[in-house]
Amino acid sequence: MNTLGERLKYARKKGGYTQESLSEAIGISRGVIFNLEKDKTEPQGIVVNAVCQTLKINKDWLLYGVGDMEDKSETSRSAKILAELYDSAKSLSEEEQLFLLDTIKALKFRLGENPKA
Repeated sequence: MNTLGERLKYARKKGGYTQESLSEAIGISRGVIFNLEKDKTEPQGIVVNAVCQTLKINKDWLLYGVGDMEDKSETSRSAKILAELYDSAKSLSEEEQLFLLDTIKALKFRLGENPKA
């Protein structure tokens, strides 16, 4: 994979995304993904960051082909956990979400951290 477009297409497919679903996930048009995969445009930084976060891939790998594809940083692991929490909680009612938030705050307090109100 020699180009950003080739790497993006590979990572997108490996992550189980279509051009349409990836564009929806990051809030851009499908045409932006299409043009990036065809190496017709240079990516904007905000788009690169959103793509990398959504696909959980290494920014240097996407841009330059350097390093591993998968982002193994602590921030990435934390983002994966938070994304899973969000996915689990978004279908709950507001009351259930508030209960979950209170439960997390109580756990933090019990573990010795003072949660912010």
